Amino acid sequence: MRHTRARGTSRNRLLTGGAVLAVLTAGGLGTVAANAADSPAQASATTAAVSGPARGELTRTTHLTLTAATEAAQAAVDAAERENQHVSVAVVDRNGNTLVTLRGDGAGPQSYESAERKAFTAVSWNAPTSELAERLKQAPNLKDIPGTLFLGGGAPVTAQGAPVAGIGVAGAPSGDLDEKFARAGVAALGR
Repeated sequence: MRHTRARGTSRNRLLTGGAVLAVLTAGGLGTVAANAADSPAQASATTAAVSGPARGELTRTTHLTLTAATEAAQAAVDAAERENQHVSVAVVDRNGNTLVTLRGDGAGPQSYESAERKAFTAVSWNAPTSELAERLKQAPNLKDIPGTLFLGGGAPVTAQGAPVAGIGVAGAPSGDLDEKFARAGVAALGR
């Protein structure tokens, strides 16, 4: 029994050593082949062959600029201030990443995160969060999706029918007011 074990161990070492040698050799040959291009055109062709997806495998998306996001957020804060409301405003991009957050004077500490979550929710479903709050009646599990908040106060920003950003407002006494101010931010973008 001991003899079989030793023989199996030696065989495993031999196979493992052979596999390592094959990997090192293949890696070295790949490096030599990559560096052995006769001309810059060949090197470019080699690079293009492994550089990324083909033309038909890519899509383009439209994103709101930081300047536009800041203008929209400020318009929402200004609309709230005209009605003596203290709110926070967040603008997120199409992917839900926060571009701008403004916390108005006197806005509550909870309003900052709530505004971001409302903006994320609005862009994720391309719908005002007040409408989405109604959908909870038919699908209550929606509220379990991380990062979302199904309360009035979020509005999507669209371009050519597709969502490009979301604006969320929190801190007013009602979701209806929050959403009114979010819509003022969207209106400032001319959409």
